[in-house]
Amino acid sequence: MAIFVGKETRLVVQGITGREGAFHTQQMKAYGTNVVAGMTPGRGGTEVEGVPVFDSVAAAVAATGANTSIIFVPAPFAADSIMEAAAAGIRLVIAITEGIPTLDVVKALRYTGERGVRVIGPNCPGAMTPGEAKVGIMPADIFRRGNIGVVSRSGTLTYEVVNLLSEAGLGVSTCVGVGGDPVIGTTFVDVLAAFQTDPQTEAVLLIGEIGGTDEETAAAYIQAQVTKPVLAFISGRSAPPGKRMGHAGAIISGSMGTPQAKVAAFQAAGVPVADTLDQLVQMAGERVRVK
Repeated sequence: MAIFVGKETRLVVQGITGREGAFHTQQMKAYGTNVVAGMTPGRGGTEVEGVPVFDSVAAAVAATGANTSIIFVPAPFAADSIMEAAAAGIRLVIAITEGIPTLDVVKALRYTGERGVRVIGPNCPGAMTPGEAKVGIMPADIFRRGNIGVVSRSGTLTYEVVNLLSEAGLGVSTCVGVGGDPVIGTTFVDVLAAFQTDPQTEAVLLIGEIGGTDEETAAAYIQAQVTKPVLAFISGRSAPPGKRMGHAGAIISGSMGTPQAKVAAFQAAGVPVADTLDQLVQMAGERVRVK
């Protein structure tokens, strides 16, 4: 089993003819992801890495049955690309592009939400189910298949914790990078709900950071709805107040979004919070069966 991406994924790459799109298409195909189509307006009838390219997502879906899209389109056009995918019948859109104007994202998420389309991102590393599908830019060689779900706002910290899990003989059911922008599609709560019903996932590692209130919302949801063990790590505890640290969404406003508030919320919900990623992995090993 897996959440969001797996053997059933039939992927269309929007922006496949660009440098990043072409490179990551090759990487995803090499891992075994079922990349069935690419899309770049005006490049229909060509191929990239053996993948047929179409002029529109609608044409790609009609010809190949694609059900998932990944966005490698430049920021000024990325929101329109998300909406085009939704209009063509795509059910899951993973938006890798960073720097999309926030108001454009709001418009795109309203459009996709009205059509029941899930968006992961923008400004995210994607989703990965080891042994089944890699849809994004996560380095495949650090993953080991297992029973720990990983959800994170930070791509770099995601890679670090996954590598530590593998070194400890543990593995991942599915890893989801939700993205670090102020406005995103799929939230911590959405991913936690999916992990809760996934029989392969025995425990969840949640990696948060300063800024926003997503972690506090997740803590309340865990307390009310999640029965599986959840372990957390909050980065940026030493960040000066009012400073943005890396991500556009990682900014503290008054008393909201502070790492102390997030840690307190998780602790109140009965979620252990690790001081380091090494400690997070150690705690995970104490709660799951090694497979």
